[in-house]
Amino acid sequence: MSPTATRSPESPPRRRTGAGAAPGTIGGRVATALTYASLVVASLVVLTPLLVLLMASLKTNQEFINGAPFDPPGNWFNLDNYVTAFTRGGMLRAFVNTTIILAVSLVGTVLIGSMAAYALDRFEFRLRRTIIMLFLLATLVPGVTTQVATFQVVNKLGLFNTRWSAIALFLGTDIISIYIFQQFLRAIPRELDESAAIEGASHLTIYFRIILPLLKPAIATVVIIKGITMYNEFYIPFLYMPDRDLGVISTSLFRFKGPFGAQWEVISAGVILVIIPTLVVFLLLQRFIYNGFTSGATK
Repeated sequence: MSPTATRSPESPPRRRTGAGAAPGTIGGRVATALTYASLVVASLVVLTPLLVLLMASLKTNQEFINGAPFDPPGNWFNLDNYVTAFTRGGMLRAFVNTTIILAVSLVGTVLIGSMAAYALDRFEFRLRRTIIMLFLLATLVPGVTTQVATFQVVNKLGLFNTRWSAIALFLGTDIISIYIFQQFLRAIPRELDESAAIEGASHLTIYFRIILPLLKPAIATVVIIKGITMYNEFYIPFLYMPDRDLGVISTSLFRFKGPFGAQWEVISAGVILVIIPTLVVFLLLQRFIYNGFTSGATK
């Protein structure tokens, strides 16, 4: 047989197995079954604690003490624990404080972060790379190590025990936000800037009229990521806003351990109240997160 001869048609092809197996083969079916099984297990790991928490929030004190964690509540429409969390736990006031801090901080974060990314991406100036490296260096320093100096600055400015203390500390940006904005800015043609400049537009006009409207997907991504981080933040509100009237959802939930130390069903209701807004916002806007990260990775 010559070296160039092909394999006989009667020779059976080799069967692929494992992850690269064809869908119709035994190996392909096993891989598919393992994939779905792992997804089911992961879903159970995530959803089981939430289900136990939900059932606990609907139980009475006696049901919680005498029953098992997976025992259903006697009345699935028992909302007394939620009423207690809202009235005596101060959750309504906490949601108001959290909303005010989030709104002001997120607006400032978007403006500062997008302006910084605009300057770093569009302008050429000395020490430009050094500034980017300093942003990266700042992320390597643990925030807790600078809290003594930060607390003194906040106290000297008269912001301690006010909402402005948390707003001032949140009202900044980080390298992740700047990176997300830069990735989207690189996809915006510079010719738009140049055309607007020829027409006499200033840099601020170009930023507000052209750049900022085209950054809506990046803004949505940053708002969601930073918003969830601020929403769950405990250390800064607890340290800089000790007054109960200034409590946010995290510190108000923490204070349940005092007056409601033995009433875990009320604490469970408070936790559900904290989870619901984040869950709703994430489900409504999750596509912006995925689109933002995908665009940032490919542009």
